[in-house]
Amino acid sequence: QVQLVESGGGLVQPGGSLRLSCAASGFSFSIYTMRWYRQAPGKERELVAGISSAGGSISYVDSVKGRFTISRDNAKNTVYLQMNSLKPEDTAVYYCNTRSMSTLHDYWGQGTQVTVSS
Repeated sequence: QVQLVESGGGLVQPGGSLRLSCAASGFSFSIYTMRWYRQAPGKERELVAGISSAGGSISYVDSVKGRFTISRDNAKNTVYLQMNSLKPEDTAVYYCNTRSMSTLHDYWGQGTQVTVSS
């Protein structure tokens, strides 16, 4: 079955960096678009970044452009989110996501907490 396991979250000071990883299994990772979402307390889940199957198409929400970088390693079935110049408003649980091309069902990881605070 599809499994997405995020790691790399933690507590970081404003201006700091974190690198999130999402290890995928149970599906043909290399042909699927992968996405990172986040959800802050009291807010709706927000799409942060997406990357196409071969990495040729990448998109970001405006609030993270120039600070976050999404990438993938299809040999390792892993997608990454490099987060630099972190701000307190980046505090959220970050989720890895993919969507079935046949059923359009969304698959989610368990999430990893990112807290930006001094």
